[in-house]
Amino acid sequence: MHKTLALALLAATALSVPAFADEASAWRLFVGDHTAPEVTALDLETGNAITTFPLAAPASLYTVDGAVFAVQGAGNQVSAIDSGIAIDDHGDHGDIDITDPTLVDAVLSGEKPAHFVEHDGKVALFFDGSGLVSLFSADAWAHDGVLEIEELDSGTPHHGLAVPWGDYTLVSVADADDEKKPRLGLNVLDADGNVVGETHACPDLHGEAASGNMLAVGCGDGLLIVSGSGEPSVEKIDYAGLPEGKVTTLIGGQGLQYFLGNYGADKVVIVDPAEAEPYRLIDLPTRRVHFVTDPVRPKFAYVFTEDGQLRQLDVVAGEFTQAVTVTEPYSMDGEWSLPRPRIAVAGDVIAVTDPNEGKVHLIDAESFTITGDIAVEGLPYTIVAVGGSGTVH
Repeated sequence: MHKTLALALLAATALSVPAFADEASAWRLFVGDHTAPEVTALDLETGNAITTFPLAAPASLYTVDGAVFAVQGAGNQVSAIDSGIAIDDHGDHGDIDITDPTLVDAVLSGEKPAHFVEHDGKVALFFDGSGLVSLFSADAWAHDGVLEIEELDSGTPHHGLAVPWGDYTLVSVADADDEKKPRLGLNVLDADGNVVGETHACPDLHGEAASGNMLAVGCGDGLLIVSGSGEPSVEKIDYAGLPEGKVTTLIGGQGLQYFLGNYGADKVVIVDPAEAEPYRLIDLPTRRVHFVTDPVRPKFAYVFTEDGQLRQLDVVAGEFTQAVTVTEPYSMDGEWSLPRPRIAVAGDVIAVTDPNEGKVHLIDAESFTITGDIAVEGLPYTIVAVGGSGTVH
């Protein structure tokens, strides 16, 4: 064999087969306290607390590409946390890098930050107190510490939302002349902040989710469905065939294109906009507390109900398939903001917070049995999971 060719083959082999590589899996849970201004990072494997990050106020938590974002409405700021777990996709495999989680120095400030919406790595943060929208790169902020903001104005302060859509931004519209600021619809803004076309009517607008290349926004009289790779196309599907009610919370399917929404206190609705009859209403035995979709097992979603049970929903069959009692009952009577369980999926584990007991319960997604608990000081409330598997060199 020619010497140059032999060296080339050796080099190619070295590149295609990782040297001294091992497979590793790592998952971390980030838990926000209901009352205390802090977020605790937990190692899922050991159950140990890694660290607790101080905040300005209790936070709602979101994840984007290995980062956690803590929206502190009462503290008028948003903080970014690098989870310390990064997976670099190489096509045939992914490399995993595990370091300590860190709180990023740069903070986004504004009046009453609320809806946090990510689409294709870009985030829109809506400030209810000002009606302003901040657009930024989640990756640049959380991993590079660079927070560069593009700002848009919805027109008036209100409890609204905004969604990045390529070169466009979808922004809620409210009645500026009414002191209650009722939401009227959705505007499409171009890159310069100019309104494109007419306002898309959406009374009582609340809730949004993306699934695949489609977005759904909740309205009092139906759902707005947004699609298109350039200027977004916006159409409405009314609640035909459903009893009186509306969707105000939406979650997008992952791996399967569908939406899961609330519909009244004791029902959820599976939405497939491509079907002639897009809605399938699912009755619950008691009132709903929280629900999520499963990013690992696409046909499943999970609903926690006030009787303390976690239920597995097969969204293809449209029926509940398994259930397990996780906590003592949590009544839905009283204020909506009372501390009640929240759910996160971490690989093959479903984690459920239990504020009354100061624990995070761990449920095996396959057997649907409780496999352990993690004690957390205070009132563990909001929760997100970050992690995955990859090659360690």
